[in-house]
Amino acid sequence: MDNDLIEPISRKVWEEKYRYHEPGEMRDANIEDTWRRVARALAAVEQPECVDKWAARFYDLLRNFKFLPGGRILAGADTRHRVTLFNCFVMGGVEDSIAGIFEALKESALTMQQGGGIGLDFSTLRPHGMVAQQVGAEASGPLSFMHIWDSMCSTIFSTGARRGAMMATLSCDHPDIEAFIDAKRNPQSLRHFNLSVLVSDAFMAAVEQDEEWPLLFPLAQDEKASGEVLERHWPGSAVAQMCHVFRRVRARELWEKLVRAAYDCAEPGVIFIDRVNQQNNLWYSEHISATNPCGEIPLPAYGACDLGSLNLTRFVNQPFSTGASLDLDGISEAAALATRMLDNVYEASHFPLPQQAFVARATRRLGLGITGLADALVMLGLRYGSPESLRCADEIMGRICHAAYRTSARLAQEKGAFPKLELESYLQGAFVKKLPTDIQNEIRKHGMRNSHLTAIAPAGTISLLAGNVSSGLEPVYDWQFQRTVRTVDGSLVTFKTQDYAYKLFRALYGEDVPLPPAFLTAAELLPADHLAMQAVLQNHVDNAISKTVNVSQGLDFSAFSDLYQHAYHLGLKGCTVFRPNTVTGQVLAAFTPSPPEHGCCSPEREAD
Repeated sequence: MDNDLIEPISRKVWEEKYRYHEPGEMRDANIEDTWRRVARALAAVEQPECVDKWAARFYDLLRNFKFLPGGRILAGADTRHRVTLFNCFVMGGVEDSIAGIFEALKESALTMQQGGGIGLDFSTLRPHGMVAQQVGAEASGPLSFMHIWDSMCSTIFSTGARRGAMMATLSCDHPDIEAFIDAKRNPQSLRHFNLSVLVSDAFMAAVEQDEEWPLLFPLAQDEKASGEVLERHWPGSAVAQMCHVFRRVRARELWEKLVRAAYDCAEPGVIFIDRVNQQNNLWYSEHISATNPCGEIPLPAYGACDLGSLNLTRFVNQPFSTGASLDLDGISEAAALATRMLDNVYEASHFPLPQQAFVARATRRLGLGITGLADALVMLGLRYGSPESLRCADEIMGRICHAAYRTSARLAQEKGAFPKLELESYLQGAFVKKLPTDIQNEIRKHGMRNSHLTAIAPAGTISLLAGNVSSGLEPVYDWQFQRTVRTVDGSLVTFKTQDYAYKLFRALYGEDVPLPPAFLTAAELLPADHLAMQAVLQNHVDNAISKTVNVSQGLDFSAFSDLYQHAYHLGLKGCTVFRPNTVTGQVLAAFTPSPPEHGCCSPEREAD
């Protein structure tokens, strides 16, 4: 089952998204040609005498879908197309002026034209109704300009480029936060955006203590203070700002409004932004207020994400048997080689904007993660969410993290450390201080090639390519279902497909054998099981995790309402939920064709 595109949907994904062709000429005759092309492109930046060696090793890691680089790498490496190999970017700060806003829009369009998804923080834009003193007009607010971005994204998509994916964030104390929270209640509104609220520790404390919460915005340089003024750290500024308080709301009422919107229309998600910054390896030189479109890579202005996922199903020995085991040493070896591959992307890729090249190469962030976790657990006989499954996931991600960090330190010795490394400050980072002592010693001795190493992306499209393995860390939606995918020309095609582990079990044991207890779908899990798995993996992830907590449509709001709060207390950096609803519909259909899915981290919304 490993050597070919075993599912019709897998072949369709390859042909539509990753197969290299020029007008009138197919360059990739088969998937093996795609692997060779990518391996050759990423090995080409090595020392000339080592290129063939690394190309062979990279190819061996790619074949049989053992390692799945981000979709932009698969589609763009070693082609004549001027595209970026980076899946996503966070754009520069949106300056609060017409000139600044439309400059940011232009940069966003150029980035999306070359294939990059984008994230933007709109907290820097003055709220609706605030008077712009220089022109004497009232501001229209962040949401009005988000609609312009949404139209731009739709236009770029309609010209034949890959579909656009965008993330918009807004601070929990921005005066337009309530409108932002409810923005996706309109089924036609901001359909190219994922939305997340930047939730601070202070706000969570105000919710728990049932306090009032000020909604405020920084004073302009020439603006006289009137009314209540508070000092706040504000996105887009390295120093605290004096902010005008527009009004106060009950923190619990605002929080319930947010949770209600997530219950009713699956958005917004939450980003616990203080935790993101406190645990950032570059805490000493960055302030983050935005992420890539699905949230697994928090980034500074003009930062980029360089993604890849190890397919855990390919590391299970004797699946479904009493002797089933996981090749942990193989995972460590694969993680080390994948780290080198992803690091080479920085030399092999174009960047849409010079600012992106400068910022990205100054930190050389990587996002090495996993896909196929749920299928691998099934193959090992472990129920998703059980204590045994959590221990297994913890060991897997720990192996990947430690192998990646050791490799990055050795790459620093071989090729040089990332330019923004300040060694003593880096070693004091919250995440780095938790690493094993031998890794910290290697960092102290050699430095680091990459500021960050691990992330868990949705990996939806590349997981379809690999035979419909369960995506990222998500549980299996269903064993057999129909999935609708969008083709390059915008049309929709529906495929009947089977989960990888289910198909393998049936191939080994036949159609009549009952499924073992480990065959568990998302609908059979408690929300707490989702969050427990995310929390265990987060211990070994220095970036973040893209996770959607899928719940049934019939789940009562009272049982749903503490999900985000539970995520906060577990130490997560963010959370997204999905409940089938009248606005977004259902992600997948078990028996009938579905519309294009709109869940935050689904293939229709990820930057593949």
